[in-house]
Amino acid sequence: MAALVALGLALAVAAVVVVPWRLPGPTRAARAAAFREVPEDVVDRGRALHAALRPSAYSSLFAGLVTPLLLGLTPAGAHIVGWVAQPFGGHWLAQAVLGGLTVLAIVWLVPLPFAAWRHVVLRDWGLSTQSWRGWVADLGRSGAVGLVLGAVLLAGFYTLTHVAPDWWWAWGALGAAALVVLLSFVFPVLVEPVFNRFTPMPAGSLRDELMELAARDGLPVREVLVADASRRTTGLNAYVSGFGATRRIVVYDTLVGKASAGEVGSVVAHELGHARARDPELGTLLGAVGAAAAVVALYLLGQWDALLRRAGVDSIGSPEAIALVLAVAALVGLVTGPLQNVVSRRIEARADRHALRLTGDPATFAAMQLRLASVNTADVRPPRLEYVLFATHPDTVERLAAAREAGAPLGDEEL
Repeated sequence: MAALVALGLALAVAAVVVVPWRLPGPTRAARAAAFREVPEDVVDRGRALHAALRPSAYSSLFAGLVTPLLLGLTPAGAHIVGWVAQPFGGHWLAQAVLGGLTVLAIVWLVPLPFAAWRHVVLRDWGLSTQSWRGWVADLGRSGAVGLVLGAVLLAGFYTLTHVAPDWWWAWGALGAAALVVLLSFVFPVLVEPVFNRFTPMPAGSLRDELMELAARDGLPVREVLVADASRRTTGLNAYVSGFGATRRIVVYDTLVGKASAGEVGSVVAHELGHARARDPELGTLLGAVGAAAAVVALYLLGQWDALLRRAGVDSIGSPEAIALVLAVAALVGLVTGPLQNVVSRRIEARADRHALRLTGDPATFAAMQLRLASVNTADVRPPRLEYVLFATHPDTVERLAAAREAGAPLGDEEL
């Protein structure tokens, strides 16, 4: 309990210090004025698309919550793990890896029909360029990555619980924190190339401008890459990936093809804002502390005998309890998700302010937001519940209002 309290306090202090809570948001008048500047067809199309996506989104959310609860808060999950390990004499390692992967696969597979439904809608609206063959191939890739990572995690975690039944929470907390840090470094190098092809941006004025923008911001990057996003989507995006020597600017080929050089620079300036504020590093730190706290909390939750009886297990550290762990994670995620979104929106708003300062061109920033809303078919002012549940970024109206307050004459540039 002392360890959990200490980790919780560290997480709270870090969140208070790191997150820009005092960053002023646009006034209500600025938001109202910005909304009036959004073309009516952009507003209507965004609302219509999200109305079409809403059933699949909520169905997926429901399935992703109910499935682990049904498996973990009943003996069903424990029975599945035991049944899968029977050919291996019920060995604890077979339960951990094979049984655990089976439960994880069920939790992953149940919401897939709703993901397919979403893909149908996006294809019908012209936002997805991916064939069903490509969609299934991506599922296979993500499944393979999950299989490898899941097997390593399950084997490592349940080895700890087996050899150190009284102290696995301490070693597990350290291991979880270290794993978060490790994945943050290796993900851009090992995982991103599994899903996209990255090619160096050809020498030219755009590449020079982006490199100069990063240098002016005091953040030299190793290279500028173009991702082949067009084989999946018509959406526009860019990001800064990696830390230190591995930092690179990644631009979607759709963005290069559809936006002006100034608009591409505006998007990249936003991403440089994250790097400048060390958001990836600080996010990794918060994630590491949070992961360590979660392991300790899981150990303490395992002292609740009534919960163990409901799941049909003797110990939270038993491989048969993997479904119970997933059920707890699903409930915690449902509660903490909106709070994480609040944090994310504040950080994204700070990156927007950075982009406005770095480029000194709020008009182009506003034009880019309108282009993003149009091409990505965004709901420029989503319903409040969906904003709370799903929004990790300020909505289009908020971002346009920020540009307006920075001096952008909205509507002066054409999409």
